[in-house]
Amino acid sequence: MLYHSRGLGQGFSGNYDEYFGLNVDIEGVVYLMLANYMLHKCYPELITIAEDVSGMPGLCRPINEGGLGFDYRLGMAIPDKWIKLLKEVRDEDWNIGEIVWTLCNRRWMEKTVAYSESHDQALVGDKTIAFWLMDKDMYTFMSTFSPSNPVIDRGIALHNMLTLITHSLGGEGYLNFMGNEFGHPEWLDFPRVGNKDSFSYARRQWNLVDDSLLKYKFMNNWDRAVNLLEEQHKWLSSDHAYVSWKHEDDKIIVFERAALVFVFNFHPVKSFADYPVGLNTFGTYRVVLNSDDTQFGGFNRIDTSIHHHAENKIFCNRLYRMLIYIPSRTAAVYAMDNSSN
Repeated sequence: MLYHSRGLGQGFSGNYDEYFGLNVDIEGVVYLMLANYMLHKCYPELITIAEDVSGMPGLCRPINEGGLGFDYRLGMAIPDKWIKLLKEVRDEDWNIGEIVWTLCNRRWMEKTVAYSESHDQALVGDKTIAFWLMDKDMYTFMSTFSPSNPVIDRGIALHNMLTLITHSLGGEGYLNFMGNEFGHPEWLDFPRVGNKDSFSYARRQWNLVDDSLLKYKFMNNWDRAVNLLEEQHKWLSSDHAYVSWKHEDDKIIVFERAALVFVFNFHPVKSFADYPVGLNTFGTYRVVLNSDDTQFGGFNRIDTSIHHHAENKIFCNRLYRMLIYIPSRTAAVYAMDNSSN
């Protein structure tokens, strides 16, 4: 509706002539403005979300500013990025800067809904994130009584990390594709010619997460914990995160948002002791969530009873720093420990 070309054959490089030239379908744009005006006028509690791959400026700005009046836009590049990495790149070769750029690349002052998995992956014959990570091993080693399996251990760890970093860095809203919260092993597919009109994949296996003897519960526990922490600290409605650290060799990302400090160690084998983390608020910090907890399928390598005291030393353009232990393939969130003050 936005372009006379319907976007066919266009790469949308970001040149503003692509958005404000003769190719823009003015009637389509005005229709969307009127629709958003009417909907918000008649139903003040309603929100509208735009699915636009072109990145049109002003799509989610108020109509009185000349925008189209949507409340949110979908961060469509994020799930595409994760699947591309899982398909084509070993995680030890992931480009940390590219990951951060993809998660942060959104229109300023326009709200974005981030999501790590979409229907493009989880429908019609592709693989879910969990299946790209763990594949056939999910059929054999997801029992809690199974011997430790490196494919499953890696898959659960990265699945949890992808959930949190997408949730906390990718936007102002978070969308979960059904089943992704517990690492659904297979895609959802409707009866069609390509699958011989079969109903075999036309369902989600909710029984998997309900079975306490299976490891799907670990990812579901993590999803619940992330959402509860966000409900408490409200990072989705806070200002954009400040990314203070992107280290390609260490595979570590650090950022601050909603008075929390997020640390991600994507390195497959390296754990770091006394790792410096920049802070902009002086005080004592403690771990409030970490993916290495056994209830999330981790190995309990982080001592959550430790208090981390900020040092009066400038680090990575922050006024203070603290030293932490961050294990391999682990995400940890730190909050100010008010009880120690």
